[in-house]
Amino acid sequence: MEIIDIISEGYKEYKGHSATKIVPLPRSGSDRRYFRVFDEGNTVVGTYNKDRDENNAFVGFTEHFVSANLPVPEVFYYEPDKFIYFQKDLGDLNLYTWLHSRPDISGFNEETKRLYRKILDKLILFQTRGIRGLNLDLCYPHKSFDRQSMMWDMNYYKYMLLKLLAVPFRERYLEHDFDTLADYLLETGQNYFLYRDFQTANIMLIGEEPWFIDYQGGRKGAPQYDVASLLNDAKIPMNQADRDEMMEYFLENFCKITNEDKQKFRGYYSGFSMIRLMQALGAFGFRGLYEKKPTFTETLVPAVFLLQTIAAKASEHIRLPELFSAINASSQTPLFKTLEVNRKYTPDYESDDLIRWIRNPARENY
Repeated sequence: MEIIDIISEGYKEYKGHSATKIVPLPRSGSDRRYFRVFDEGNTVVGTYNKDRDENNAFVGFTEHFVSANLPVPEVFYYEPDKFIYFQKDLGDLNLYTWLHSRPDISGFNEETKRLYRKILDKLILFQTRGIRGLNLDLCYPHKSFDRQSMMWDMNYYKYMLLKLLAVPFRERYLEHDFDTLADYLLETGQNYFLYRDFQTANIMLIGEEPWFIDYQGGRKGAPQYDVASLLNDAKIPMNQADRDEMMEYFLENFCKITNEDKQKFRGYYSGFSMIRLMQALGAFGFRGLYEKKPTFTETLVPAVFLLQTIAAKASEHIRLPELFSAINASSQTPLFKTLEVNRKYTPDYESDDLIRWIRNPARENY
């Protein structure tokens, strides 16, 4: 049976009558399939996903977040044995698309800053309110952003970026620095909800209100990771002044609610910014350098330079000589120089393949 027929039968079981029309939505970087289901002027989104654990996580998290009055798409019907569920239709406009419809997104105007402040306010609620009473047994694949998760991300960067770019490094010393960075980041504790994939493609907009999707990889973790994911996104050419302003806004409001120490938060923030961008560069390297997809090499170039900027800040807080050396050397290899010279002036930011694939760290089995 075709997937669209499974969705059609499931909708009939849910509503007691057939849908007027079912339209497939663009494929994302995951194995999930999405369909817009029309019924007498109303729509819902039907999802088919063979990964039952992931479905249970998404549906269970959603029920919890809805009860906590957080902006997520309510799930109206779930049939686990058929791997389908129907959820609120949030439309097609996400933050990524909205930003790239602006005349110049490299410098944020007041409208953009206002929207980002609203998103950061909602993120704080997810991190603090969302973790209260959350059934951590739903977390998939791990209950926290633990050492194993961190080591997976760092090794992804090593094998899919450093080795494919032929960056020189001493393996034993690099592994030592990975251990040191993991130890350092784990000092922050695991007391908040970590979205794990908080990026512009996963923030939907209805009017001026943000709604959040794709949180099924969430777990306990440190709050720095998600704000770093949003503000250090190489696909968004945000200038450093705007990054710093938005970070300070988040920090002020987060610490007001939680009584966390601002100075300590700033120190760990650069480390979490590093590990998130290392994971992203692993994805860009795999898709761009290994699978030879040019859209990803377009974004790889600014991401390498952004990581160098972040590493320079992190060096004020932690000593990682071999890792910092490899990060700085990554822009000096012949292959990188070729990518830099051949890079288009304006990257193909419209690629749905790009904006969706990077969002996938939580799907790996670690």
